[in-house]
Amino acid sequence: MKKIYHLFVIVLTIFPFGRGNLKAQSLTFSGEIRPRFEFRHGYKTIIPDGNSAASFISQRTRLNLFYGSQKFKFGIALQNVRVWGDVPQLNSSDVYGTALHQAWGEVIFSKKLAFKIGRQEISYDDQRIFGGVNWTQQARSHDAAILKYRPNKMTKIDVGLAQNAQSETLYKIDYLVNNYKTFQYIWYHRRFNKSGLSLLFLNNGMPYHESNNSQAVVYSQTYGGRFTYTYNPLNFNASFYYQGGKNKLDNTLSAEYAAAEVTYSLPCEFTFGLGGEYLSGTSSKEQALNQTDNSFKPFYGTNHKFNGWMDYFYVGNYMYSNGLMDISLPLTQKANRFTFKLVPHYFLAAAKVSASQGNGTWKDYKSNLGAEIDFSANYNFSNDVSISGGYSQMMATQTLQVLKGGNHKNSNNWAWLMLTFKPTFFSKL
Repeated sequence: MKKIYHLFVIVLTIFPFGRGNLKAQSLTFSGEIRPRFEFRHGYKTIIPDGNSAASFISQRTRLNLFYGSQKFKFGIALQNVRVWGDVPQLNSSDVYGTALHQAWGEVIFSKKLAFKIGRQEISYDDQRIFGGVNWTQQARSHDAAILKYRPNKMTKIDVGLAQNAQSETLYKIDYLVNNYKTFQYIWYHRRFNKSGLSLLFLNNGMPYHESNNSQAVVYSQTYGGRFTYTYNPLNFNASFYYQGGKNKLDNTLSAEYAAAEVTYSLPCEFTFGLGGEYLSGTSSKEQALNQTDNSFKPFYGTNHKFNGWMDYFYVGNYMYSNGLMDISLPLTQKANRFTFKLVPHYFLAAAKVSASQGNGTWKDYKSNLGAEIDFSANYNFSNDVSISGGYSQMMATQTLQVLKGGNHKNSNNWAWLMLTFKPTFFSKL
């Protein structure tokens, strides 16, 4: 409560509330509480024999402050993430405490040019390369600076950079945080009458320890784009990216990504679609040799959104892998305040899966990794309160067991139930 009180004091002290002063100013103070129950029996990986399901309740709590004027904008998001029971009732402090999810300022030079700097979410297009990862209770934000150029209503250009260090020092020290050391990117988006085109170039620098134990930075380059087309009730999108340069192990990187999806909406608010996604991979033998890396890496995307909600692929795992081909059939039905989604997936490895048998021999496996069915339902009580839940089932194969371990014959499923409160305490636009 003290932190909430102090935040109110900051709002009242810093920002003027006179009628004349607010003519060209906006101020919003909002919050969020999001408890979520999860039942995990084979979530992220095939459950091994002799293991029981996990169940817990996690919670995200946020306070958000946004201020804007003709000359600048300002945003802060305080956040606490916890698991119910991770501290006793008479606790003096939390396990994770309160963190700054966002803390940024934006200078507005003109209607066309602005500069945003500080801790902030970075999200573009379908969030495949850059995304806020809102599903996770902690979400993702970056310490970055972004120059934003808007030459007209149809065009957006962002140039961003990040430069990370572990602490203030007098001399150079190694960067040991599990993070990138630096990145630079440029994002271009052009909207046409019924279509849109985005182009992205990302130069990503990762820390690497050389043979003499000194730390260097190795760079990879990701470049490509995304095209969208809308002709109601038909929607289509396609993406392609290429990655080159070096991976974080200083090995040559050469990888590709391609995706396409088409959806069709019926008057009864039922939408069905067909999607396909390809992320190149490195064969098991090539991984053992630890040489050229052909595995595409969606570095900072909202990966939970893609390739099944059970997070077997690219959510904290599978980056240096045999790649993936994913065929999906998304189905959505809206009815008043309800939204239902059903998404079947069929997974295949993009590169050959093998297992070493010793003596230089390898056993090859089929590319079929299995299938997953995801279902979710959401009900909006109001604009500020909603309840949602879901169930997913993974039908794994022996090939997926070779890659992930566990026993593919076991049942692998995941269920969740979440209540979200997002009130706006004060808003002046």
